[in-house]
Amino acid sequence: MEIIKAVLFGIVEGITEWLPVSSTGHMILLDEFVKLKGSADFVNVFLVVIQLGAIFAVVLQFWNQLFPFQFKDKNRPVIEMDKMILWGKILLACIPAAVIGILFDDVFEAMFYHAVPVAIALIVFGIAFIVIERWNKGKRPRMKTVEDLTISAVLIIGVFQLIAAIFPGTSRSGATIVGALLIGVSRKAASEFTFFLAVPVMLGASLLKVLQYGFAFSGSELLVLAVGMITAFLVSIVVIRFLMDYIKKHDFQAFGWYRIVLGIIVLLCSMAGVIQV
Repeated sequence: MEIIKAVLFGIVEGITEWLPVSSTGHMILLDEFVKLKGSADFVNVFLVVIQLGAIFAVVLQFWNQLFPFQFKDKNRPVIEMDKMILWGKILLACIPAAVIGILFDDVFEAMFYHAVPVAIALIVFGIAFIVIERWNKGKRPRMKTVEDLTISAVLIIGVFQLIAAIFPGTSRSGATIVGALLIGVSRKAASEFTFFLAVPVMLGASLLKVLQYGFAFSGSELLVLAVGMITAFLVSIVVIRFLMDYIKKHDFQAFGWYRIVLGIIVLLCSMAGVIQV
């Protein structure tokens, strides 16, 4: 049964990590109904470290765009400076969330990692998607590719990522995409940069949880974690390809409406006592 639960969590993680609908919010809500057995420390680690499976999917999908070392000569690897510059932008955008997350992670978790704050964040950023997409309709993006992103644009996206780090339900991908669209970044570039940002962010978050709770779990708990990660990896590969194809012909308004509907359902469930507030 725990393996089946791990597969379910992996599917939800793989889908919601990359679609702008909040993976953390969905994982919190799923945890209300599907309780993993194990120590509280294990569950806390599982809900974060499972994201590593999704990260491996990004690395695999975008390896040629992210890996800066090319072995054209067997003895002398060549460093591609455009990819080093890209990594500089990625790390710069991660600074706000990294600093605040390390200092106040426990505070935010205690204050906001509950159903009602998640629902409110889902609704607010759902509305933001619809408003910004309609406002951008007919406008040409000023930055069409990731390479076009300026330092100021990267910092603004980093601030939006910080919002997601504070308020679960906002969605890290949703927040950064909203911020990018707001300043004139194309949907394709916004989505790709969001994928790239996830690599250091999730690696850092996973490391932070492991340092906080340790990794002294039973063999069965480690098996459950491995199954969740593998499932998240496989599902993420499909979802990333789907999203990149989807945004060629569609905008993000459908995700905005989904967030609003889900947020309302969560609020109603909270008031009815179905979900713990």
